[in-house]
Amino acid sequence: MKKIVTLLGVLGISLSAVAQTDTITDRVHQLEGVTITETQRKHTVTSTSPLHLLDRQDLLTMGVTDIADALHRLPGITIRDYGGAGGMKTVSVRGFGAKHTGVSYDGVMLSECQSGETDLSRYSLDNVDYISLVIGDNDDIFIPARQATTPAVLNIQTLRLPTEDTNPHLTTQVKFGSFGYVSPFLRYEQNFSNKFAFSAVGEYTYAENDYPYELQNGTQTIHDYRTNSRMNSGHGELNFLWNINKTNRLTGKVYYYDNDRQLPGQVRYYTNLSGENLRDRNFFGQVMYQTYWDDKWSLKWISKFNWSASIYKDDLMAGGINDASYWQREVYTTVALLYTPDEHWSFDYSADYAFNNLNGSSWRTVMGHPYRHTVLQSATAKYHIKRLTILGRLLYSLYLNEQKDVPQVERTDIQRNSASNMRRLSPSVSLSYRLFAEQDMYVRASYKNIFRSPTFNESYYYHYGSPNLKPETTDQYNVGITFSHTRLKNWQLYMTLDGYYNHVKDMIVAVPYNMFVWTCVNVGKVYIYGIDATLKTTYRFSPRYAILFSGNYSYQKVENRFNPESPNYKKQIAYMPEHTGSAALTFENPWVNVSVHGVRVSSRWPNNDHYDGTMIEGYTDIGLTAYRQLTFGRHQLEARFDLKNMFDEQYEIVYHYPMPRRSYQVTLNYKF
Repeated sequence: MKKIVTLLGVLGISLSAVAQTDTITDRVHQLEGVTITETQRKHTVTSTSPLHLLDRQDLLTMGVTDIADALHRLPGITIRDYGGAGGMKTVSVRGFGAKHTGVSYDGVMLSECQSGETDLSRYSLDNVDYISLVIGDNDDIFIPARQATTPAVLNIQTLRLPTEDTNPHLTTQVKFGSFGYVSPFLRYEQNFSNKFAFSAVGEYTYAENDYPYELQNGTQTIHDYRTNSRMNSGHGELNFLWNINKTNRLTGKVYYYDNDRQLPGQVRYYTNLSGENLRDRNFFGQVMYQTYWDDKWSLKWISKFNWSASIYKDDLMAGGINDASYWQREVYTTVALLYTPDEHWSFDYSADYAFNNLNGSSWRTVMGHPYRHTVLQSATAKYHIKRLTILGRLLYSLYLNEQKDVPQVERTDIQRNSASNMRRLSPSVSLSYRLFAEQDMYVRASYKNIFRSPTFNESYYYHYGSPNLKPETTDQYNVGITFSHTRLKNWQLYMTLDGYYNHVKDMIVAVPYNMFVWTCVNVGKVYIYGIDATLKTTYRFSPRYAILFSGNYSYQKVENRFNPESPNYKKQIAYMPEHTGSAALTFENPWVNVSVHGVRVSSRWPNNDHYDGTMIEGYTDIGLTAYRQLTFGRHQLEARFDLKNMFDEQYEIVYHYPMPRRSYQVTLNYKF
């Protein structure tokens, strides 16, 4: 590992980087003066696989307040939210589970080798340019191989660096709201020349999260407040863009996040005590270099170093303080080569290498000191003519697992076997066809086979993990139709409708070995089928008056199909609602823009057994947003008011973790 780190240091990891991805892959262009002839919105219609996008204007007009709120506006997504500003938030897509959903930050995948689930609450919406969700294969084939290793990828793209002038630009913002919430935000950016630009971002968030809740106990209603809920977090980023010349570009990022928070426990009858504390820290630096030759060849190189720590303590643990802490490290590099011989064909070969390791604070956290070498290679071909696009990809994955011996003084009965090595060849294919030459109506179909390697927790967690696990294998099929109407100046319409079928085999589940010990085994088989539908329309009465509507609906049936004799056969998997949907209606005018928006989620079960009395009721969360933007030359002032859960509904997303009821948030933003 020392040799790897040294090599990456020589190559430039100390520069650190943010990947500013070029989404034009049908032809290679100069890195300066690129003209994008199709909008990002158009790609959601022409894509061979489902692609959903929320740009910065959407986030404003739809009344989105944070990353979790933004994901509620995308179809096929299921959120686990533990409540409040500090609650952990994870995302799963089309019933696959959070471990099957990849998250890309500025073109580079985030890594979580311990649990496989990315906590999205640590990423600020105020620094986001757009969020996109790709289900299946990305039409942008000039990507690292790691982006093809999951059934779905959530892409978070931060604000671009300025290129139009050399003046400094400053954005200052403060948010404050219910339950002691306050969050200042600062962004400085400047284009120092036509070659070099720089930005610095800082954010701090404090919240007491002591919101009220009620609990029904028979005929009695218990009113109480959340306790042990304080959050104290901050994050900072440094970004640069260096256009070395017309054919070479270097970009970089340094990122640090620190969150010291209390963890509220489950709410049960007559008790709300918790002594849990968690401190999450994460640092990474990444660098990306792009170049091209003679309009046919293009090269992209990315390297990244990631370090994260999770420090957990429970002061109320019987017998003393319980300490369960983890430290992860990753070294990652990738090279992608793009060849476009003509306007119809494009080919990409990408090769990735990653080294991950994990250690815990004691034998009670993780067995031994596991580490993993990962080698990924993908070969992709794309063919495009006027009305037809076909994409095919072959992904080769190799995981080499090892484990260092545990010192005898720590524990003598710990299993020292490392997880099995794994290798797999995974194919995928997708196509899109334009039905009518004069209409933007497309049909699309796609298939993707992929597998998920067990996480370190599933393989090594003490009295829980098993090193003998097989990987989970998934197959996903999608057929859809899309339509857009943008030819009228005052009216635009975008529609998508997709039906899908997914299959997961060798699903990893935890089963009891005895009353006190559970272990992970491959026993599951899950069938998933459903429908995703989206609608977005804008009608502009005049340059200053407009009505905007956006909505989505998802139906998903996620069934246990392992054992026909089991009482759980064909039952819905835990935390998977059958029906979800959202809608937002916005009125733009010269005075105050107003948006009414809502989310509806049907009932869910917190377990696969569907025990009587445990069903989580469905909920409807409706909010109101009012905002106004004023521009004075180079200066822009924005004031915004958000009323959340305006009908004061009490609901849960995670069992026994009540969500906040009615609350407010005020945002003041000034930039020049």
